[in-house]
Amino acid sequence: MAPTEDAATVDAQGRGRDEGIDPADQWVLNPDTGDYELRLTPSSGRSSASSGSGRGASDARTPGPRRGRGPATPPEDDRAAVPGQRGGRRSSGGGRGDRDEGRRPGDRDEGRRAGGRGAPPAAGRRKAKPKKSRKKKALVWTGGVLAFLLVGVGTTGYLVYQHFNGNITAVSTDGASTGGFSKDRAINVLVIGTDKRTGAGNEGYGDAGSVGHADTNILFHVSKDRTNATALSIPRDLITDIPECPTTLEDGSEKDIPATTGGRFNTSLGQSDRTPSCTMRTVTELTGITPDHFMVADFNAVKSLTTAVDGVDVCLAKDIDDKDSHLKLSKGEHTLQGEQALAFLRTRHSVGFGSDLSRIEIQQQFLGSLMRKLKSNDTLTSPTKMWSLAEAATKALTVDDKIADINQLRKLGMELASVDPKNITFTTVPVLDNPNDKATVILDESKAPQVFSMMREDVSFTAVAKQEKAEAKAAADAKLKGDMADPADVRVDVFNGGAPAGSAQAALDWLQNEEGVLKSTNKANAPADVKKTQLVYAPNQADQARRLADMMGLSASALKPTTTDAGEMDPMVLTLGPDFTEAGSPLSAPQKAPEDIQRVEADKAVCAK
Repeated sequence: MAPTEDAATVDAQGRGRDEGIDPADQWVLNPDTGDYELRLTPSSGRSSASSGSGRGASDARTPGPRRGRGPATPPEDDRAAVPGQRGGRRSSGGGRGDRDEGRRPGDRDEGRRAGGRGAPPAAGRRKAKPKKSRKKKALVWTGGVLAFLLVGVGTTGYLVYQHFNGNITAVSTDGASTGGFSKDRAINVLVIGTDKRTGAGNEGYGDAGSVGHADTNILFHVSKDRTNATALSIPRDLITDIPECPTTLEDGSEKDIPATTGGRFNTSLGQSDRTPSCTMRTVTELTGITPDHFMVADFNAVKSLTTAVDGVDVCLAKDIDDKDSHLKLSKGEHTLQGEQALAFLRTRHSVGFGSDLSRIEIQQQFLGSLMRKLKSNDTLTSPTKMWSLAEAATKALTVDDKIADINQLRKLGMELASVDPKNITFTTVPVLDNPNDKATVILDESKAPQVFSMMREDVSFTAVAKQEKAEAKAAADAKLKGDMADPADVRVDVFNGGAPAGSAQAALDWLQNEEGVLKSTNKANAPADVKKTQLVYAPNQADQARRLADMMGLSASALKPTTTDAGEMDPMVLTLGPDFTEAGSPLSAPQKAPEDIQRVEADKAVCAK
């Protein structure tokens, strides 16, 4: 898929030329920096001086931004990221900005030509840095386009900011997100595939007039240290509670959509005017994890994204002939894109048990293969493919208003780009058949809480061998080791900081009646909610803290020591968070996932059965 004609025209016009040039072919890998830079040859009738000091890529004329989308101009502090602006913002003083001003993009080897191959660098210039491997430089360059794609692909740094920014469609989070990702914590992105039948050729999949549902749902969790990731599929037919959803409608008006008890998960989008922010709230209600962002892909997104990477490799353990998805493929290996890729992701009757859970498994296998394709040098080092991918992604996806800007998408992608596919695990919320309705499923209460807890506590589903991580865990666990006070000597005030109503009293009753912690008090609601249960204690209360942690199953990360000793009669402060479900239920996450849950490793090719 080549860059679009309008993109090429925009790029050429911005330089005073309109020659039908493919703009992706003009981005060249700089071996010294690992970045792609714009390389232009002055057109006839345009002087060399104007080529060097005239408008660059950032000044290209582009269509105005679409209504309701991101800003048309880049943030001031991001200009240094523009390929071609090698010195960042120009300055009237000395420094690199002055040194590079007036140089043509094609002149970076001028000194070498003048002084010969063996000539020393000019006075005052820095020595060249050791060269990185080509693959590493390509990874440094990449940014992000889609949550599970962000692990290995990007928007080529800046490219033509206004052009791609104008493609983005955004919807409000309505306060359902964390407010946005940050570098110092784990990242959670909710990826939603809707079955809305908009776009050419999609009516054949049925129900052409549907407003769509949350048909495919993946909560993509990337660890705080960026060494591993978990992609949790949530079945569309899972029976769950959909909370009340404050929602901004398309016309800008606001509406509180009532809660639904015991509804299908897929009705959290589209139905009753629900937007992706309501699906976000439903995920939080179900898992205890508040997503940072959401991204929504429709049928056209699947077709355009798979075409942009020249297809995705799949393996079939048997022939498939599905009359509903219109997929007909023979046993063996195939490369799918466009309509065929969509049909593969929609098929279910010819694989596994013919259920939606079987379809989830082949979707995970497909996405794993897509990640491997995106990580390959064929994709990472091809400006044309990266341009096509960015063009397809920004046009096809709907994102939340916190990342409705190409630079924010790029920054998010750079955060995730270092995750190795061998440390990415696809899994599915553990479920059981609904005894009251065979067409739906319910939570497996013996396994699902373990999976949710591992993700909340940032526990990897794969064995990530990293010495510093083991050392950090050992240091944290040391807080749980040592003498423990007698339960009768434990003093603690119990607050509710986001747990279900009545939790503080339930915990108090359990501590006093079951565990003998008589010096405990219910202090009702905390001054502020907490993300998870925590125990604040003084250094001279460490033995009491260890006893309480042992009783309640608190993890080392839940223990928050102060710096000064407490008085003899001062209590510790226990604040119950959303992770508290019932008294006596351990709050620390298991260090290993249940053995028999469904899993697919992203680095392993699996044949669909």
